[in-house]
Amino acid sequence: MATTPTTILGHWSVLIEGLQASPLDFFAQVEAALEKRQIPGAKRSRVDWREGGLLSAKREYLRVRRYEYVLDICGAPFGTGFFVSWWLGEYKGCLGENLPLLTAIFRRPTYYRIDTANMFRTAVDGAVQEVIGQMTQAKGLRQLTLEERKPVLREFWRK
Repeated sequence: MATTPTTILGHWSVLIEGLQASPLDFFAQVEAALEKRQIPGAKRSRVDWREGGLLSAKREYLRVRRYEYVLDICGAPFGTGFFVSWWLGEYKGCLGENLPLLTAIFRRPTYYRIDTANMFRTAVDGAVQEVIGQMTQAKGLRQLTLEERKPVLREFWRK
């Protein structure tokens, strides 16, 4: 079972009408696109999230983690289309939850921290967008618009 990030920083999703694909094939293609990017410190795994309560079915996600940041990627058939989403989260650990003063001193937001978090998110999102582009092009479907590619992000520095 997956460990929930302490804070959700961003989310993105799209339903691609007319696209039918296997989630496992989608994940494999995203992993190949991530491998090409050679993201420093990134680790990939598969995690299961419950669809609802304790006894509900589970849905597999592709997880990409880099230090305290994590992106969980979903790919799933839905009706006549294929749904893709990602969730950007942060783990604060016991330091952030139990000792806010130490967090303010040692983990304060800096340009470097914000930039590297954004580099990670942008690189992973780029891999997902690349795969979506390849899949839609191969099926003769329209490409996503710029508006459809925009994630919803919290501001890192307002924590």
